[in-house]
Amino acid sequence: MPAKPVIAIVGRPNVGKSTLFNRLAGKRKAIVIDEPGATRDRNYMDCIWNGKAFTLIDTGGFEPTAREEIFVQMREQTNLAIEEADIILFMLDAKEGLTPSDTVIDRLLRGQGKNIFYVANKVDGEKNENLAADFYRLGMERVFTISARHGLGLNELLSAVTDYLPFMQDQDKRTTDDKHIKIAIVGKPNVGKSSLINLISGSKRAIATPTPGTTRDAVDMTIKVRGKNYLLIDTAGIRKKNKISLILEKYSVIQALKSINLCDIALILIDAEDGITEQDAKIAGLAYERGKACIIAVNKWDKIKKDNTTV
Repeated sequence: MPAKPVIAIVGRPNVGKSTLFNRLAGKRKAIVIDEPGATRDRNYMDCIWNGKAFTLIDTGGFEPTAREEIFVQMREQTNLAIEEADIILFMLDAKEGLTPSDTVIDRLLRGQGKNIFYVANKVDGEKNENLAADFYRLGMERVFTISARHGLGLNELLSAVTDYLPFMQDQDKRTTDDKHIKIAIVGKPNVGKSSLINLISGSKRAIATPTPGTTRDAVDMTIKVRGKNYLLIDTAGIRKKNKISLILEKYSVIQALKSINLCDIALILIDAEDGITEQDAKIAGLAYERGKACIIAVNKWDKIKKDNTTV
């Protein structure tokens, strides 16, 4: 069966990309919070609409001119999603109207030669409907007005988008989650979970930096090894409760714990330089208590001195 068409949701921070992603996915898969930059990595979900299958990608907020390293890497992640996509949903904020950043992003997207659907989100009333008219200054033929939070306008948008997609040849409508052995990669912050995902996938699928807390959503990746399908889940680092200071980080830890609940195997990654810590033991205990098969992996092995007693 050929690969499914790919649809990427792209736009500035906090325009509602993850809210739309979750609405279409039918579950709270991406973190949604009123803070720019909540989504950082690409987030994937297989979807079916009116008998047509596609893969949906949620991307981090696109900041065209930001120079901070994390925003540079988020742009790189979004660019990879754009390259992979057959169709782009360019999300705009009807409450804010057209911004200079929207204009820059539009110019970049048009240069890719992709099918672009312009989507004005947060249209919850007549006032915002009128504001959405401002986006026609970009020169497109149509702007789809929706409220991702309330589900308004989604039927019309998806019907238009899926007109470009082929019907499913395979009537087996089980999701990817049902067909794959699910492996959650868990551990403390900054032990190398995203680096491991990138190594296995052979691409920069997740943002990896020396800064703890880089990963926020649980990021999925499918691989096939010796004829078996696996779903790898990169999760946010799990800190001690008294060290979780940000609301956003709390959401990230909750997502990581949900991934442990849903997985078949928990791969617990430990930092060789730190040794096995109390927090490592607690994370392993979380998986054990939930009846999950556990694999202990020690990363950064090359950074420690070894002798004949090193284990």
